[in-house]
Amino acid sequence: MDSIQFQTLLEERGILLSSQALEQFEAYFKLLTEWNEKVNLTSITDRTEVYVKHFYDSISAAFFYDFNRPLSVCDVGAGAGFPGIPLKICFPHLQLTIVDSLKKRITFLEHLTAQLNLENVFLYHDRAETFGQKKIFRESFDIVTARAVARLSVLSELCIPLVKVNGDFLALKAQSVKEELKGANKAISLFGGQVQTIHSFQLPIEKSQRNIIVIHKHRATPKKYPRKPGTPNKMPIE
Repeated sequence: MDSIQFQTLLEERGILLSSQALEQFEAYFKLLTEWNEKVNLTSITDRTEVYVKHFYDSISAAFFYDFNRPLSVCDVGAGAGFPGIPLKICFPHLQLTIVDSLKKRITFLEHLTAQLNLENVFLYHDRAETFGQKKIFRESFDIVTARAVARLSVLSELCIPLVKVNGDFLALKAQSVKEELKGANKAISLFGGQVQTIHSFQLPIEKSQRNIIVIHKHRATPKKYPRKPGTPNKMPIE
């Protein structure tokens, strides 16, 4: 896939990329594949797959949600920067915070954001459970995103405590979400959220299924959540 095809596919979805953004995505691809030879960041390294399964997939959140306004965004468990960094490239005005539990990923993201000259990106090496209990971050973000990190019931405990009341949690999921939603409704409600919409679509070229779940936060999360590191995964609320 070349940059023109990538640009065209996004234009069809209403996302217009500047020449600078196209250059940043190209640099992102090169840095990702270079670093991946020494640090395990992704199993996807083919150019077309990276552009479709990582870049396009990350940006897909903006097909259904308005990022064209001042927003503070927190990306939980971003790994090699998905979906936060592609969204930041497309919408430079976003204030982006990324939290990830692996130091080697944060080190890569520090280098990446410096090389791409991205401003207002804040990187934290931390567990989401610990991060969500810190007063400075708790219930402070307009939007929290997470991309296929864990089951929705677990993700909700990690992410919803970080969302402002009247903010939104966007969960990007690959597989069918009907069963996950059944198991997650109790947790979502407990943490102060409510499923607002579910958007389903197919990725271009390879046609795999993707889902974006928009969860609106209408009341504060009880203070005891998220629980201690590891507990949400071991004992999910379902």
